[in-house]
Amino acid sequence: MKPALKYQKLTILWALFIFTICSIKLGGVGKSPMFFVGFDKVTHCGLFFVLTVFWCSGIIRKQKVKFLSYTSAAMVVACAVAFGGLIEILQMTIFTWRSGEWGDFEADAIGACMAAFSIVIIERALGHEKN
Repeated sequence: MKPALKYQKLTILWALFIFTICSIKLGGVGKSPMFFVGFDKVTHCGLFFVLTVFWCSGIIRKQKVKFLSYTSAAMVVACAVAFGGLIEILQMTIFTWRSGEWGDFEADAIGACMAAFSIVIIERALGHEKN
């Protein structure tokens, strides 16, 4: 595997998982009484949170650094948000059995931002930990 992708295996698999579940027909699953109002948004947020964590983890392992730079974190968030936007556009234009929504896009962006923020804060806290 190419060195650039060596540490991003989980990221790629997770992105394919997100793409797959966002493109298949779910029928009436979303209307099931098993789910609460807003469950879809929480799911989008969680999916992109995990995607961003995997992505940042791969960058940290590849670069063998202690801290994820703010630039790298911003680039990961921008790419994750763009991926979420692409999925929503595809749902509006190609996967017409799904609905592209601004709310889903916002939840994707929030999940990505939450993950990057969490990683940066945790890394900095661990770096200042007294032994």
